[in-house]
Amino acid sequence: MTKEQLNNLIAQAEGQTLEFKLKVTPETGRDICAFANTNTGMLIVGISDGGEIIGSSVKWEEQIASIANSCDPAIYPVIDTVKIDDRLILIVKIEKTEKIHGFKGKVFIRVGSTNRALSINEIIDLGQKIGRIQFDSEICSQATLKDINREKTSWFRSTHKFLTGKEILITDTDLLKNLGGLKEDKVTNGGILLFGQNPEKFILPNQITIVRYPGRDISDRYLDIKDFYGNLFDLIDLADEYIRTHIQIVSTLIPGRIAREEIPQYPFFAIRELVVNAVAHRDYSLTGGRIIIKMFKDRIEFYSPGGFPDGVTEENIMERQYSRNPMVVRILNSIKYIEAIGDGVRRVVDSVKKHPLKPRLPLFREVGRSVKVTLFSADMDELSTLDLELDEKEHRIVQSLREKGRIVSSDVTGMFDVSRDTANRYLNHLISLGIVKREGIGRGVRYRLGQ
Repeated sequence: MTKEQLNNLIAQAEGQTLEFKLKVTPETGRDICAFANTNTGMLIVGISDGGEIIGSSVKWEEQIASIANSCDPAIYPVIDTVKIDDRLILIVKIEKTEKIHGFKGKVFIRVGSTNRALSINEIIDLGQKIGRIQFDSEICSQATLKDINREKTSWFRSTHKFLTGKEILITDTDLLKNLGGLKEDKVTNGGILLFGQNPEKFILPNQITIVRYPGRDISDRYLDIKDFYGNLFDLIDLADEYIRTHIQIVSTLIPGRIAREEIPQYPFFAIRELVVNAVAHRDYSLTGGRIIIKMFKDRIEFYSPGGFPDGVTEENIMERQYSRNPMVVRILNSIKYIEAIGDGVRRVVDSVKKHPLKPRLPLFREVGRSVKVTLFSADMDELSTLDLELDEKEHRIVQSLREKGRIVSSDVTGMFDVSRDTANRYLNHLISLGIVKREGIGRGVRYRLGQ
């Protein structure tokens, strides 16, 4: 590093990536540990907090290396030297790693120009974000093989055979070991979540709550509120079925097709995939957290505890995938609860793009310590009144009314080359549905949209 580059650094002042040290002390390990845990940064030794060049000792280079080596696990900084007016300055560069480093039994992170020690829960959260602590692979305290639901392991065997044609011949104990549900002959969190009789007994936030609101906003009044408990397979199936039975189905004509089609308000694939994602990728270590699904008139909101994993953002979520619970994901994938690992978000977006009702694309956001996904509906008010019971000719009459404002019976006879009685039959049907209104009497009768 040149003298000019050093002066430029000193001019920046201390901050998220820069720390001045007048001298090396045993507590310098906090700075080294914090940078390695948070972001790549530099220590400049021989500089006062105010940026005054004091100088350092050549012996301090060895001390820094020794202190960094005493971190757990060891850190290996790059140490450079610069001389300014015969004063030695040490430049210590520490790279951020994919490990959690401790110093004297504590874990530090960089926050602005200071270092902060983490609590136990924050250390666990950090470990999960970088993939060093995987909740589903950890042993579930208090749980034993007696807490495994043998009917669910039997169901898993038959489902696996149906999908793959291959029969699982090993014992339930060996099956659980192979799947990661047992470790050191003890049940893991993933094992109890997937195959437990009452997983919520051991993992309190294992719950899905679905709330249905009558309008477009949250209110004190709701149509229904439902809590679901059980193993992850059952949670997915129950929540998916509930949502499907409480959305609208539109019978409509699709351009270019003759027969009418039943179109769900939302793509069925997107609903199920978002339920699966919420279950598979949530942070189960957050005490008190649960999956919440809010159903509104114009959208469904999925809230999954735990923010985006390390490296995943709202902008790159379709390209960069990561799971906090790889064992859970792997088992869900083995029996097609997850179709393609790492491609779920993209397929949800694609299913919305292909939906005949053309709703808005879903939004993926980080809200507090949860991931919020919003699945939008098409305008069901318009579709339900204008498409539900209309045939192709009636659609054309409605379109003509939109364009002209008012029409007469002879407009319809000319439009389809039909008799006046037939034209009146079309108009009367639209009137009975409340879509069209009749005005005037005798030869002065006119028709307009009733909405």
